[in-house]
Amino acid sequence: MNYDNILIHSENGIATLTINRPEKLNALNKATIAELHNAFETLEQQAEIRAIILTGSGEKAFVAGADISEFASFSVAEGEMLAAQGQEQLFDFVENLKKPVIAAVNGFALGGGLELAMACHFRIASDNAKMGLPEVSLGVIPGYGGTQRLPQLIGKGKAMELIMTAGMLTAEEAKTCGLVNYVVPQSELLDLAKNIAVKILRNSPMAISKAIEAVNANFKHDVDGFRAEIKAFGECFGTEDFKEGTTAFLEKRKPTFLGK
Repeated sequence: MNYDNILIHSENGIATLTINRPEKLNALNKATIAELHNAFETLEQQAEIRAIILTGSGEKAFVAGADISEFASFSVAEGEMLAAQGQEQLFDFVENLKKPVIAAVNGFALGGGLELAMACHFRIASDNAKMGLPEVSLGVIPGYGGTQRLPQLIGKGKAMELIMTAGMLTAEEAKTCGLVNYVVPQSELLDLAKNIAVKILRNSPMAISKAIEAVNANFKHDVDGFRAEIKAFGECFGTEDFKEGTTAFLEKRKPTFLGK
C-alpha cells in the first residue's frame, strides 16, 4: 500500500515507521490514523519484522497533537464516536500489538501525540522533546487514552496536575517521572532506538509477545493479571522457541529463535 502521511523503512528485522506531515508538525488526522493502523497491522503480520520504532519526521515534533480542524464542529455523539474509533483503530491496537513498539520522541509530543507515544510499549526521547496533554485549554479532555495511560505511567497526582494545568514536561522531567526511559541528543535518538531493538531481537518473539500480553493485563480492570501471566507462561511451553531456548541453554550455545 502507498502511504501519503507515513514512511516505512525496514532493515535487519527492525521497521522504522515515521509520521511524515512536517508542515503540520506531524499532527494526527483521520487519514494518518488509518494509515498508521494499516502499517502496524501489516508489520505485525510480517514474520521478518521483530521490532518497530515509531517516530516523527523533522526535528520539531514527534506528533504535535490532533488535527483540531477536523472535529471543532462535532456534536456530543460525534465526539464520543471520534474517541471510540480512534482508541480502537490505533491507540489500543498499538498497545496490544504482539511485536514491541518503541516510541522515539523527537520533539513535541502533545495531546494525541503523547497519547500515541504512551500507547507504545516504552519511550525514549531527544533532549529537545516536550510532552503534555493540553486538551483542557481547548475545552475538552484527552480522548485517546491519555487520562488512563498517563496516571498508569507517572502516578495519579502528577498526571492530574499535568492534565488540569495543560502543562508540559521537558525530556529530563519526563525521564525523572518515568514517562520516558532515556534522553539523548536528537542526533543519537534513532541509533539508541535501534540498539535497544537489536537487544530485543536476540530474544524469543513468542515469549516477548506473551510478555506484552501479561504486562498489559495488569492494567485492565476486569482481568486478573496474575492469572493472565500464569496462562501466558504455560502457553510458552508449547512453542518451538521454548524448545530452542532451553535446548540452547543446556547445550551452552546461543539460541536461534524462529518466532514459532
